[in-house]
Amino acid sequence: MHLAALYNPLRLLPPFQQLKNAAIGGRIVSFNAREDQERSFQSFITSGSRYLHHTSHTSIGDLHWEKQIRSSAQIRRQNGLTVLVTGAAGFVGTHVSLALKKRGDGVVGIDNFNDYYDPSLKKSRRSMLESYHIFIVKGDINDQKLLAKLFEIVPFTHVMHLAAQAGVRYAMENPNSYVHSNIAGLVTLLEQCKSADRQPAIVWASSSSVYGLNEKVPFSESDQTDQPASLYAATKKAGEEITHTYNHIYGLSITGLRFFTVYGPWGRPDMAYFSFTKNILQGKPITVYRGKDRVDLARDFTYIDDIVKGCVASLDTAGKSTGSGGKKRGPAPYRIYNLGNTSPVTVPTLVSILEKNLKKKAKKNMVEMPGNGDVPFTHANISLAQRELGYKPSTDLSTGLRKFVKWYLTYYGYNQGKGNSVNL
Repeated sequence: MHLAALYNPLRLLPPFQQLKNAAIGGRIVSFNAREDQERSFQSFITSGSRYLHHTSHTSIGDLHWEKQIRSSAQIRRQNGLTVLVTGAAGFVGTHVSLALKKRGDGVVGIDNFNDYYDPSLKKSRRSMLESYHIFIVKGDINDQKLLAKLFEIVPFTHVMHLAAQAGVRYAMENPNSYVHSNIAGLVTLLEQCKSADRQPAIVWASSSSVYGLNEKVPFSESDQTDQPASLYAATKKAGEEITHTYNHIYGLSITGLRFFTVYGPWGRPDMAYFSFTKNILQGKPITVYRGKDRVDLARDFTYIDDIVKGCVASLDTAGKSTGSGGKKRGPAPYRIYNLGNTSPVTVPTLVSILEKNLKKKAKKNMVEMPGNGDVPFTHANISLAQRELGYKPSTDLSTGLRKFVKWYLTYYGYNQGKGNSVNL
């Protein structure tokens, strides 16, 4: 069993030479190449700094572009992987890319940098990844020619597919974006993978939302998933059926991961814990949903480090695809795992933990949950992932939120001015 080495995003430091253009508090600073790595990166974390986004002038398809991709894909450890990470500038994509690069794998990213949430956060993530020599191609996974070019340049051994249109409520206003990314984009990627002369093994992000209206707890991989409660959930369920088809017909090795409410540093601003933090600090009210009969909603909140370990373990244990050039030569592995924390926590409890860390009371509006696709609770059974991946989540919500709040206050500069200082 190959688990990732201990992964801590707050301890990752770009190579010295790449830190020269890091921005701290909006000021360009230079780091001495002999400075200690740990101290340098911790200064980034604790000073409210953000990586300065710098726009690349490289044209897609030119020689310099290809050189950057090849360099990013270089393996620096024995028996290392060469991984294409889709959605690489996203929350999970950034952390997984860093973990793989840290241990010596080759990593090439692709991301469309859409505006579902503030693109500046994705650009900051990209700048951090670039400082680790991780090149991210700006492009859409529906671009067949672009994908073909990437596979022509690099014979990827694995694909970590994290690109998707996220969010349950957003689907009610923008349904086409979910079909475009979560179904059409997935099929386009699978078409490229099955056509490769050496098919890569694929690990992709499904979702705990596929359990939908299931009332059996905890949720197990063998439970029925035929009652999705949202369009987002339906597209993820469709993705599981589509990937099974490509596994069966073309011999693609495929592992689907059902994530349970991922949170942590560099997270998504649309998530409740993130928006609650923002509004509490700004003195604005937060909306806390309740189920029927005033029952508190509960989620199986899972810290990003634990999710990353599960992702990397899935890559390490993925069996090989058996096809070549679109022709199957034998059966290939098809796996689905829950990646959760196994300890559901109510939303009011989450709010109280945030209040403690922010040292500020929230102005709460308690509202009955609307019929917008949300479900009252989630609870993961992770026994299969424990047994086959060695997956063992180790971060409780109190610890994880403390780390998130520390990052948030740093990133958004709350600890720089006397009036905004929050001591943790």
